[in-house]
Amino acid sequence: MPGPSDQVKALLRAHASGDEDLFYSVALQLAAQSARRGHSKVALELRDLIDKSRSKQVPRGQPTPIGSPRGELSELLAITYPDEGLSQMVLSDEISATLGRVIHEQRQSDQLLRHGFVPAHRLLLTGSPGTGKSLTAAALAHELSLPLMTIRLDGVMSRFLGESASKLRLIFDEVARRRAVYLFDEFDALGSDRGATNDIGEARRILNSFLLFLDEAPSESVLIAATNHMSLLDPALFRRFDALVRYALPGRAQAVSVIRRRLASMDSSQINWNAVASETHDLSHADLVKAAERAAKDAILAGGSTIDTPLLLSALAARRKPSID
Repeated sequence: MPGPSDQVKALLRAHASGDEDLFYSVALQLAAQSARRGHSKVALELRDLIDKSRSKQVPRGQPTPIGSPRGELSELLAITYPDEGLSQMVLSDEISATLGRVIHEQRQSDQLLRHGFVPAHRLLLTGSPGTGKSLTAAALAHELSLPLMTIRLDGVMSRFLGESASKLRLIFDEVARRRAVYLFDEFDALGSDRGATNDIGEARRILNSFLLFLDEAPSESVLIAATNHMSLLDPALFRRFDALVRYALPGRAQAVSVIRRRLASMDSSQINWNAVASETHDLSHADLVKAAERAAKDAILAGGSTIDTPLLLSALAARRKPSID
């Protein structure tokens, strides 16, 4: 992770090359680091200078335009521009409140930094597969008008000594250089307990490097780690995150909302929703969406647009078969 001297050099290089986006990105990092170290006056002065010198802003509602990752980074990061926000998701009140606070703090980051506080920018999402963790990362990117950078952990993990930590450094250098939402999906592959009996020295070095990089990550970017197996994570990770968001399988009311939303373009007036609700247990958000899609397709292929209760119940039952992925 670049230190202050590296950032000063980066400022000069950006100025010399005329890269205005990079120049302001590095300047914002310096201001954030000053705030984290308690130098609120310096952070405030830097922010004021940045605000005064900035000639244009990216309009809200549009993703920050950045080029696709190149070179080795192209094997480590996948970039997308999500077009659906939190309003398209069915979330519990608790999760909605937590994510809403993160968005509010990010949007008001200037105000927080002026007083020496850093906005929430490191989130740990945990829960069963298909409960909405990856969708949350995409929705946050949309809400903040940022691109979503998904880390390819299969590209990060290497059997060669020291290579994985070097790849992590490349990723976190990009975190510092380009503002975005960065998603580490299936994070337990990277953040497993260092005290595990089957652990090896290289895995410990990777996790130690990640912890160091995470501590130094600038607040302009949002870092999200998602895992299906929280029990496998090293305890040292938890205090590094600003918020822990726990996802659960939807209750009956939530499940019906998920299905209704997906079938909005179909005629669902023939559905007995109480009967459907009683058959949604043990199914994830993703399962419910797939079941709704299957029922809709069956109706369309049969020449209509009406979905009845037996059709939807059959689709729900099919999602419980082991042969269905």
